[in-house]
Amino acid sequence: MPARPLPSPTAPSTAVRTAFLTVKDAADYLGLSPHTLYVWRRHRRQGPPSFRMGPRGRVMYRVEALDAWVREQEQADSRSNPALNPLSVRP
Repeated sequence: MPARPLPSPTAPSTAVRTAFLTVKDAADYLGLSPHTLYVWRRHRRQGPPSFRMGPRGRVMYRVEALDAWVREQEQADSRSNPALNPLSVRP
């Protein structure tokens, strides 16, 4: 999954828009549906960390938190982490 490049520090308003993603943008970034993120957040209390921002309390995600969450998922999967693969353990 290609990471979105962050803009240069000379454009702070663009950096703010890129550093924080709405539910729809975060879902696009992760290749999931917004409904999946909603179910994870509201009903299962899992998925990437989110927070509410602004007077309307919009749910937002930090790009760096999404990337860290994806790395954690990779490390927790035995297919991506040889240390967790039961076939790599010698009897």
